[in-house]
Amino acid sequence: MIYSFRIVSDEVDNFRREISIDADATFLDLRNAICDSVNYDKNQMNSFFLCDEGWEKGKEITLEDMGSDLSDDVYLMEECCLSDFLEDEGQRMIFVFDYLTDRSFFIELKKTEPGKDLRDPICTTSVGNPPKESIDLDEFDAKIDAKVAKAAQNSEFDDDFYGSEEFNEDEFDSAGFEEMTFDE
Repeated sequence: MIYSFRIVSDEVDNFRREISIDADATFLDLRNAICDSVNYDKNQMNSFFLCDEGWEKGKEITLEDMGSDLSDDVYLMEECCLSDFLEDEGQRMIFVFDYLTDRSFFIELKKTEPGKDLRDPICTTSVGNPPKESIDLDEFDAKIDAKVAKAAQNSEFDDDFYGSEEFNEDEFDSAGFEEMTFDE
């Protein structure tokens, strides 16, 4: 069976890749095909997350075991076959390509072709430039600060809602604490 995936980014509006790959290929094969299609370094840590319809992250399939808790199952890309985790058109995944800033691609299984197989994955559609593989942390912090500042400007909440930041010792009733007893 052949799987066809659509890959988009929330950072770049006109970016899209479509990759066809055999259903018996591994997540590592898919990861390498994605990296090749956007010219990203394959030596970086990445993970896939299986998602629900609302893009909520579920099971993680990672490149390397980072010493997780023994009670958690670890799914490694090189050991996990796509068809063991994906079967229905419309299934969604997130591919985190930049762990430091949690930047990612959104992936959807667009089409399945039963009765066919594909030796090597191929990028069938390449539209637009991908986001930068990594970004300067100062630039990233500036973007976050700008979003926070914009949200604060648009906020309906002010000091009357949250209260003043000034500390008034008269408002603090320490006598109530002195009377408390704690059972041992």
